[in-house]
Amino acid sequence: MLAAKEDQVRVQADDGIGLEVRESGAGPALLLVHGFGGAKEDFADHVDALAARYRVVIFDHRGHGESDGPDDVAAYSLDRMAADTLQVADALRIDGFRLLGHSMGGMVARRLLLAHGERVQALVLMDTSPGPVPGLDPDLIDLAAGIAIEEGKETLKPLLDEAATLETPSYARLLLERPGYQDFVDYKWAALSSVMWGAIARDIARQPDQLALLAAVMCPTLVIVGDQDQPFLKASKTMAETIPGARLVIVPEAGHSPQFENPTVWFDALDKFLHEVDPGGERPEGGRPASPLGVGPVAQ
Repeated sequence: MLAAKEDQVRVQADDGIGLEVRESGAGPALLLVHGFGGAKEDFADHVDALAARYRVVIFDHRGHGESDGPDDVAAYSLDRMAADTLQVADALRIDGFRLLGHSMGGMVARRLLLAHGERVQALVLMDTSPGPVPGLDPDLIDLAAGIAIEEGKETLKPLLDEAATLETPSYARLLLERPGYQDFVDYKWAALSSVMWGAIARDIARQPDQLALLAAVMCPTLVIVGDQDQPFLKASKTMAETIPGARLVIVPEAGHSPQFENPTVWFDALDKFLHEVDPGGERPEGGRPASPLGVGPVAQ
């Protein structure tokens, strides 16, 4: 498969913050929204395969990756990130789109959907929840957020490493078996804003539970989660039961990032869903093209 042509775009949000965007392919629009502490490259392994049928858009949230990271706590919230996502689509002159949100990105996608449901033609909620993350103590998050904002992420990181909230056997295997993946993890951490971390961590921990509102979702929906992602497994099942007609896929041998940890099963589930949303055309072979991170696929 030939690599899709990639266009680099800088989108300025309505508050002046610059967002780094990449788009590839042509066809119906597919926005892939990364999670807390992530980056647009979290989907890079699969962009070429998806771009065979779709106009694929990935971008760095404010405070992440190559996007601007303001030092003002007020510049960050889940609602602000939902507005950013919509403004990326607007800047690219995309009206309706298919929307995938991973982890925090799923919380952003949920808010966008509930506020602008007419724009979302299909939804994928990936390793996420309808409200606060189950099992996370908001008071401890407040403490960690204060450390991030006042002392910086260098002080925060040893505490996060000790907590190891989202580490799973599949994540440990990925670090061991995929050369360069630890460097990618380190890059994402180095690129993120400490102020963003503190502000968004608090917002995630104290957001309202919107599960009941999901009963009104009308677009085709896929809920997908790794079988080892304990904080989000029950929440994913509950969302799939609540959203009319939603499909639940539990990816085996995967934790919080199944697109990396079991990429073939993850891609096949996503690709099958998208082909049902947009029938026609041949399904691409495989879902694991050579990664722009410069490393090969994870051994299975």
